[in-house]
Amino acid sequence: MSSLHAPTLLAIDAGTTGVTALLIDASSRITARGYREFPQHFPREGWVEHDLGEIWAATIDATQEALEQHRTAGGRIDDLVAVGITNQRETVCLWDRETLGAPRRAIVWQDRRTADLCESLIEDGHEDLVHERTGLRLDPYFSGSKLAWLAANEPHVWAGVESGRTAVGTVDSYLVARMSRGLWHITDATNASRTLLYDIREGTWDERLCGLFGVPVDALPEVVPSYSSPSRGPLARTDPSVFCGLNLPITGIAGDQQSALVGQAGFTAGAAKCTYGTGSFLLVHTGEEPRFSSHGLLTTVALEHPDGRRDFALEGAVFVTGAAVQWLRDGLGIIDSAAQIEALAASVPDSGGVVFVPALTGLGAPEWDPTARGLVIGITRGTTRAHLARATLEAIAFEVRDVVDLMAREGGVALERLAIDGGAAANDLLCQIQADTVRLTVDRSAELQTTGLGAAFLAGLGAGVWDSPAALADTRRSSGTFTPGPLDPRGHERWREAVARSRHWAD
Repeated sequence: MSSLHAPTLLAIDAGTTGVTALLIDASSRITARGYREFPQHFPREGWVEHDLGEIWAATIDATQEALEQHRTAGGRIDDLVAVGITNQRETVCLWDRETLGAPRRAIVWQDRRTADLCESLIEDGHEDLVHERTGLRLDPYFSGSKLAWLAANEPHVWAGVESGRTAVGTVDSYLVARMSRGLWHITDATNASRTLLYDIREGTWDERLCGLFGVPVDALPEVVPSYSSPSRGPLARTDPSVFCGLNLPITGIAGDQQSALVGQAGFTAGAAKCTYGTGSFLLVHTGEEPRFSSHGLLTTVALEHPDGRRDFALEGAVFVTGAAVQWLRDGLGIIDSAAQIEALAASVPDSGGVVFVPALTGLGAPEWDPTARGLVIGITRGTTRAHLARATLEAIAFEVRDVVDLMAREGGVALERLAIDGGAAANDLLCQIQADTVRLTVDRSAELQTTGLGAAFLAGLGAGVWDSPAALADTRRSSGTFTPGPLDPRGHERWREAVARSRHWAD
């Protein structure tokens, strides 16, 4: 069978700043891709929102672009056998069950408006319960507090939720609803495990937690496995009248970071990956029993299999890495494109003593401080935009090092290598600085879009393209390794001093 007419999988990767559509064949080769960016909305300081209509439009446009490439290369639409979805995880979406219109914009995972609410819940003694059942922390990052904020501050919107007219979900749930013309309201266990409402041991929505945040259980999606099986049928199905003429089973769903672990073929305990996207996220697969950390690390569902078995992971979440480069481009205008940062940063031998803490939406692991704010320190008359560019790459590397150190200290996980992916991983200078900083060999995946690749892998497992996760074990390929070089012994110390100065800044 020629590769043009081999079974082909459509992966929809709905990220924080844009949607990527990938077509992937049975040899795990990407044969076509489309991409559309969508706007970010910042109604107030610390608030971040997305227009769901703009996400859906970007999904359609990206998919049509990939399909057109497929046709131009001689492919056929009936080559496509299934759809996989991966998505930004903790973003809260609301939509009308009948019209599929959104009564308000989505509240994005980066949004910090619920910091006071989370602090109040902590003071009232609820954090131990939340951590025990969800593996998470009481932080604005997660979905539950955003829903509680809506209930308290937008009663006209929340009335639709309480009446049953308005559905609540994450981006994957919304996309399934749009693709199926409202016939399915589902999410998978990886996304559910990021909401503060899901008991990771029981594998169900937790009524006590839903009560704590004031969320009606009936408004939430049905939790399904991360991939289906050919014998049990698909998770959902697309409607060709609304989704690019495609009548396909949806057979795989996972949150973006868990999907990236799948894309790195990380199906067994000890597998680890770091993805550089808007933020950076280090996941280590810990097997079928959840492991908990006392400080900073999150316990999350890595994957739920069709038979109900759940694999778990420890995760270190860094909120702003690639977004810091976007800020240099869009906020300061010191680069015209994200790709320019490598050459600019390489034009100087070091940061000239400049340290940048990109706490633009607070700090994730290990501080978990929603009141921290961005800080640039060490500026002199000799400081140039090149020094700030270099300090940005160093900041990304230091943020990841802090999580690697935390994995060893709190999770008992000492990494031998660091497998990486994501858009910023294309930056050779960043990869080298990262290796120097963590003192580990950094192994870059040949396919940087491992989130989309993982969604395709899950869809392929669900559609029978591959018969088991083990069949995907040899698919990972490397595009380069970076070994540790000389290290500035004071660099990380200066970074930690700057982080301390950035904390407890915002009201």
